Amino acid sequence: MSLAAKLPYDHAYAGGYPGIGSQPLPTDADAIDYLSRMATADGAGVETGVAVAVDAFFRGLKATPGLFDAIKASCVLCGARTITGALVPLAGDAPTSNGFVSGDYSRTDGITGDGTSYLDTNQNTSLFAAATSRHHFVFGSGFAVSGSFAFSGLYDSSSAATIEILNEIDPGPIRQYRSGSGVGGNYPVISSGFTESGSVSASRVSSTSASLYQNGANVNENTSNVTPLASSLTFYVFAVNINGSPVGPTNSTLQFWSIGDGLDDTQMLAFHTAATNLMNRLKFALLVGENPSGLDPDTIDYIVRGYEAGGSLE
Repeated sequence: MSLAAKLPYDHAYAGGYPGIGSQPLPTDADAIDYLSRMATADGAGVETGVAVAVDAFFRGLKATPGLFDAIKASCVLCGARTITGALVPLAGDAPTSNGFVSGDYSRTDGITGDGTSYLDTNQNTSLFAAATSRHHFVFGSGFAVSGSFAFSGLYDSSSAATIEILNEIDPGPIRQYRSGSGVGGNYPVISSGFTESGSVSASRVSSTSASLYQNGANVNENTSNVTPLASSLTFYVFAVNINGSPVGPTNSTLQFWSIGDGLDDTQMLAFHTAATNLMNRLKFALLVGENPSGLDPDTIDYIVRGYEAGGSLE
């Protein structure tokens, strides 16, 4: 088997030409495993620049103690060659797509909801290390600013327990994170200020600490004593699972999602930074056609914004 056939990404010198080490290549074992599974799903490996961006993301997550291991179910919803590859999990089981088609997918922007489609993560509360340790993290390039919809979560009325919902509602609009017992029982965190892109996330690290984050910053916290209970229902993304049915499907564009153990302020900011850098590096690799390795993140961001505005490098 040739080297080119073994690599989970394209490389100009994979055919055996000298210089195979002339540019940085993925080195993180978990990143290479993820790229290999993506290549199998796509039927072909991604470009070297995309692979390097993914590798930097994994290494960036691991640079903050406890962050990478806290991710229990997650997908990078862009970068892959096809929507099938985009649904290969970074962690956990593969989600089940309900309604999404190839036209909903962009390699640079992610998957765009249509107000009907959603992902079933096939994961329930058993994935958390403790009932009071859990997080939701979503990163998007086009969060809608009106209407009632949900980014991720579940509610189980059979036990009148377990709410973990990250959503935006109208009137307002506002974002709220509910983590407790009963649909009307606990609305621990609400915020009216938010941006239309970046990350929106929530985390509970104890029974008395539930926080809502926007672009890595803690915008509101609730210290009421609440112990979320367990449920066999699975978490949905692009909607909330209420008693087995999707409610409030969003038409937002999501590029990344993660569910797992609770994260503190430092970890959540590091998560946002790593995700932001990943999205910019992926866009740089795909729009500019070059390997982003070694470039300053601000430089990458500047060049990407120029390309998105219709410019180019001479």
